[in-house]
Order: sequence, then structure tokens, then C-alpha cells
Amino acid sequence: MPIMIGEQVYYRTAEVCERVGISRSTLLRWLRRGIIGDTSDRDRRGWRLFKEADVKRIADRANAITENH
Repeated sequence: MPIMIGEQVYYRTAEVCERVGISRSTLLRWLRRGIIGDTSDRDRRGWRLFKEADVKRIADRANAITENH
């Protein structure tokens, strides 16, 4: 369930993965390799919080079509 902080809606890692249709390990691998930029938003425990724009960016990457030769 997304959380509201002020006027902003945030999603946790598991929620992002579920919405986008990728595994947690895939998301973390993409972040570690710099394939997608990391979010600077964290909760008090240091866990990532993603905004809707972050989720869209991740979904765009997950649904990208690449040409293999």
C-alpha cells in the first residue's frame, strides 16, 4: 500500500516491482549497475521510496524493446 508523506505518494520497493512486473532482484540489479537512476528518497530506516515518476521510468525500462543481432 503506497504511503502519503505530505502531498506526495510514495511506493516501496516491493510495490514498484509488483506494479512494473519485475522481481526485486532485477530492480536492485538495475539500480546497482546504473541502468536506472536510484531514488534519493528514503524512509527513516533508509529504505527506498519511489515517486510515481520513478515508477514510470522503471516501467519504461522494463517494457523497452531492444534489438538483438
